[in-house]
Amino acid sequence: MTDAPVDILIRNGRVLTMDPNQAEIPDGAVAIQGDHIAAVGATASIGTRSARKVIDADGGIIMPGLVNTHTHAAMTLFRGLADDVPLMSWLTDHIFPAEADLDHRKVYCGALLACAEMILSGTTTFCDMYLFEDAVARAARTAGMRAVVGEVLFDFPSPHYGPLERGFAYTATLIETYRRDPLITVAVEPHSPYLCAPELLQRAFELAARHRLPMVIHLAETESEVQTLRQRYGRTPVEHLETLGVLAPNVLACHCVQLSAADIERLQRCGVKVSHNPESNMKLASGIAPVPEMMAAGVCVGLGTDGAASNNNLDLFLEMDTAAKLHKVHRLDPTVMNAGAVLRMATSEGAKALGLGERVGSLETGKLADVILVDTRRPHLTPLYHPASQLVYAAKGSDVTTAIINGRVVMENGRILTFDVQQAMDEVNAIARQMGRRG
Repeated sequence: MTDAPVDILIRNGRVLTMDPNQAEIPDGAVAIQGDHIAAVGATASIGTRSARKVIDADGGIIMPGLVNTHTHAAMTLFRGLADDVPLMSWLTDHIFPAEADLDHRKVYCGALLACAEMILSGTTTFCDMYLFEDAVARAARTAGMRAVVGEVLFDFPSPHYGPLERGFAYTATLIETYRRDPLITVAVEPHSPYLCAPELLQRAFELAARHRLPMVIHLAETESEVQTLRQRYGRTPVEHLETLGVLAPNVLACHCVQLSAADIERLQRCGVKVSHNPESNMKLASGIAPVPEMMAAGVCVGLGTDGAASNNNLDLFLEMDTAAKLHKVHRLDPTVMNAGAVLRMATSEGAKALGLGERVGSLETGKLADVILVDTRRPHLTPLYHPASQLVYAAKGSDVTTAIINGRVVMENGRILTFDVQQAMDEVNAIARQMGRRG
């Protein structure tokens, strides 16, 4: 091991690597050089190296940043706008009309506020589907966050790009613009099987495959969707996509609530990844996704919050707690969805779901340096017997004190360093007042 100086040294903490062996280092350290992890080991061995910046974890937890596999970041603009209504009414009567008034600046402001909320609660990577996605990419870059972004495509004209052909042109521009960006990955994102014609789905899949990018889609979210697809095509949503030839390892299917055993087998056989969004599914009464069955079948499942208009927060610590407990009570089995499995959903499995598993999601030498610190010197985190259990069942997003993304410290001592959070809140409040006057 070299003793060469590094840029950042984090030491004196319990390291949860989330590597394939789930290695833990009780008194560990992480060395960062440039944008990557230079070493992971005991404080006694690598914690004495010289560094431009030394961060003392003070006995807390050092772990990979959390990965939010599904959200609509700019929907922070609509947080609380339309609660306690069914999904289709929520979409058609409230959200779609509100989105008709969006523009690039509003989406940027909403997405930047979302970045603040996510960074402050330990998320370092998020996958977004929305409108004006260049604004979301710009907001992520301002915040210093890692993001997978894609413009939503559907059959009807978009309030952003208008007719579908322009949507594909806009997506092509995004692909070219961010092709070599260190933080931004572009995805091709048709909304869902019920809002996208077969030709649209196949064209989107071909575009993603041609550029070796993810394709992200809402899938089997509600019983209504299943009934609609059966009426139109005589197939379940999953079976419909398989028939079209658009199920593959680069596909991320969001929600997957209403699945049959045959659907789960199809997802596994085709290597499709899944984003589980329990709080949004509960709030919109969509149902409970068969996540234990999917995981038992070998399907890669990550964790997502969905947007702040249907959750209503972007805190993955809360989402982990909900995911673990929801499935236990649903199956009357306390062994289902154990803490370690849920923590992997929010870290290493989430990274795999986005096609980023070789780059982030665990603390391993050579991987990109996305690291968070959790302060365990809190009454609700004392005593600490099992770190994974404590993180899933007791920790809060506000316990995260430091976030490093791509080797850059973006939050330290609970304060975001990359942009003015108060200004971001003020701008969203001003937009909300405008929306209120027009409503």
